Amino acid sequence: MGKKIFSGVQPTGNLHLGNYLGAIKNFVELNNDKANECIFCVVDLHAITVKQDPKELKKNIRETVATFIASGIDAKKSIIFNQSGVAAHSEGAWILSCVARMGWLNRMTQFKEKAGKDKEKASIGLYSYPVLMAADILLYDATHVPVGDDQKQHLELCRDIAQKFNNDFGVEDFLKVPEPLIQKEFSRIMSLKDGSKKMSKSELSDLSRINLTDDKDQIINKIKKAKTDTLPMPKDIKELEKRLEAQNLLGIFASLSNSTLETSIEKFAGKNFSEFKQELSELLVNKIMPISEEIKKLLQDQSYLDSILLDGVEKANKIASKKIKNIKETVGF
Repeated sequence: MGKKIFSGVQPTGNLHLGNYLGAIKNFVELNNDKANECIFCVVDLHAITVKQDPKELKKNIRETVATFIASGIDAKKSIIFNQSGVAAHSEGAWILSCVARMGWLNRMTQFKEKAGKDKEKASIGLYSYPVLMAADILLYDATHVPVGDDQKQHLELCRDIAQKFNNDFGVEDFLKVPEPLIQKEFSRIMSLKDGSKKMSKSELSDLSRINLTDDKDQIINKIKKAKTDTLPMPKDIKELEKRLEAQNLLGIFASLSNSTLETSIEKFAGKNFSEFKQELSELLVNKIMPISEEIKKLLQDQSYLDSILLDGVEKANKIASKKIKNIKETVGF
């Protein structure tokens, strides 16, 4: 039986290998399964929880759509849209925020990480955005949501909100309680400069990440300069435990080659890092360059990207407007 899948990506611009292996590659596989109904959302309302340049935001929304298409998501089979185009998301978030409890939100660790030490200056939107995420999912009766480690807690909150709403209003199974689709091993890709930190656009050094728009020379150079230790390649999983950079690079190789970490370890056991890095560079160039070239080509045709979003907004609106109408009637509006 097919799944009804909802997932979103923030339009941060300059998407990187961590975004691809952590989410988009998985989206493509879900899209390719004919039994699935997939909705992929560019979550621009989530993006404004921190200050944005309006022109950059518009550019980044298009770039995210271009990345989806270039990676292999079929806009005719799946719905691709931007969140702000469907008013039901904001309406739903307000209603659900009146169901969610402060204690639940206070336990969200991501707010503490993102707000840092100066929590008093963080926006209310940054604090309450897991409720908007719940509205995103529940409006479409999604049965499954792909999640990485950092989003598991938010999906649990979504499930709690759905169950409380159903109980409060005596409407059993009205808001569908979604199941997590836990991603395969190595969905969390780390920095090329520090194996303890997640790969991120916000890290100052561009050498810390492979951008999806990098060219061949940039990819080869970044892998060449990626941090490693002085030991030979590990011979088994146990050897990897404290070797974070080796673990990360082998994880990237395993994900890109659709193999297991064990298989990758076995392939390079005892070899020098230079030999491994050469093979990893070749694999990255073969996998990432076609995507990079297609992104650049698509970005030349803004009207095409806008038409995908408009079509997606229309399709999403048909589903979400019915659900929000039923939610409002249930509440008493």
